[in-house]
Amino acid sequence: MTKRVLVTGGAGFLGSHLCERLINDGCEVICVDNYFTGRKENIEHLIDNPKFELIRHDITFPLYVEVDQIYNLACPASPVHYRHDPVKTTKTSVIGAINMLGLAKRVNARILQASTSEVYGDPIVHPQSEDYWGNVNPVGVRSCYDEGKRCAETLFFDYQRQHGLNIKVARIFNTYGPRMHPNDGRVVSNFVVQAIQNQNITIFGDGMQTRSFCYVDDLIEGFIRLMNSDPSFAGPVNLGNPCEFTMIDLAKKVIDLTSSSSQLIFLPLPQDDPRQRRPNIDLAKELLKWEPMIDIEDGLKKTIDYFKG
Repeated sequence: MTKRVLVTGGAGFLGSHLCERLINDGCEVICVDNYFTGRKENIEHLIDNPKFELIRHDITFPLYVEVDQIYNLACPASPVHYRHDPVKTTKTSVIGAINMLGLAKRVNARILQASTSEVYGDPIVHPQSEDYWGNVNPVGVRSCYDEGKRCAETLFFDYQRQHGLNIKVARIFNTYGPRMHPNDGRVVSNFVVQAIQNQNITIFGDGMQTRSFCYVDDLIEGFIRLMNSDPSFAGPVNLGNPCEFTMIDLAKKVIDLTSSSSQLIFLPLPQDDPRQRRPNIDLAKELLKWEPMIDIEDGLKKTIDYFKG
């Protein structure tokens, strides 16, 4: 029987790749987006596919559809966008989660929450494993996103305990690839766009803070495996690439791959910006048989080609 799958935030960076993958796997996909950060051009190539349906909708309002699975990806995910409207960001995470969990309960669907490594805050444990509770500022400029996602996780596990809902929670670490928004303020898209245009590459802080970068196709594979994993495993589970880079290393790699004449300039570090971020993915390896396959150089080349296009 063909699975009917709802993807909220389906016109966004991750959502569009997920919609595409699900259709290729033979599913019928309902894509929901309010275009706060999602873009129609991300899913234009799917519009005429008979297995694809597009609904303009904001998940802070209830939605009534019949589906077998729900991937809840809707939420601004970059500091530029979530600081633009922090109240909206929190409402999308919290009220959106309540509405999607209510839908899952009504139609008895399995539901996956796209959570984030931001639930770990500025971590004092390194690398971060799922049993670490985090070090989060509840009243800072990033709190709308960090605490919104933490509250969404709480709701998911309470719906599981109280209503027996079949839930999955993925904690997504830095992900990059084609269809990233060019102006979303995320480090890979920033560096690539600046390098292609031979502009100065802006590094915040001293550039020695680290991130680990997962190519989008690898992350989507992790989503699919988690959604279809044993019902007894809800997560949370880290999905990301454990290969760690300083910002300076990443900038130099982008300059090299673009043959750019860009120079590095350094600006003050934003408030609550984490110094280190790297996932421990032992749980994903053990229970999902998942780990990233695409190395940073191959992934960056594909991303650079997209932005050049």
